Amino acid sequence: MSVLAASPVALDDAQRRVAHMAASVLLDYPDEEDPGRLAEVRAALPLLPEPVAGPLGRFLDAADGMGVRRLAEHYVETFDRRRRCTLYLSYYDAGDTRKRGASILAFRDALAATGWELVRKELPDFLPVVLELSARSEDDIAGELLASHRDGLEVVRNALAQIGSPYESVLEALCLTLPEIDDETRERYVSLVTQGPPAEMVGIVDTLPFPQFGAAKEARS
Repeated sequence: MSVLAASPVALDDAQRRVAHMAASVLLDYPDEEDPGRLAEVRAALPLLPEPVAGPLGRFLDAADGMGVRRLAEHYVETFDRRRRCTLYLSYYDAGDTRKRGASILAFRDALAATGWELVRKELPDFLPVVLELSARSEDDIAGELLASHRDGLEVVRNALAQIGSPYESVLEALCLTLPEIDDETRERYVSLVTQGPPAEMVGIVDTLPFPQFGAAKEARS
């Protein structure tokens, strides 16, 4: 089993936004029609502390060596066909259970609470979407979502490390931007790695294991 990420790196707000936008771009599907976006991320690396910029730079070097088409094939093989590498964060809370619908709904409510609208055909718990929200929004909601799903992010990082994927470097950099992991999250991470996400349950559980922002949405309406 891979060890947890090192202690978080101190970032100011501007650096956090750059780091999360960079991770959002790199963890999205590689776009053969827009290869220049990787160069844009590389140009932003000097704005970041070396412990965060370094892993992102390693990924960019690997991506340049693979080329966009091969990287896209690796992306599909990794994130679309490996359950423990999925970038849909609700999976690590609810697995393939009926509870997952409520989890996705909570992400949608969180997005609405910030005043932003998802214009692409994607679920709101898709990690690049949450990262872009964190980079663009003045609200702390996206950051809280990321921090509360740290166990799932560590599971993805561990799985990517096991298969030798260059994407592990992006998850490494991302985890360094998040708060220190606590003992409860550490236990959930170990459980997810050893046992996997929940299986189907009888009935629907109302309580979700992460912050819900319905009240914030109502207060802003």
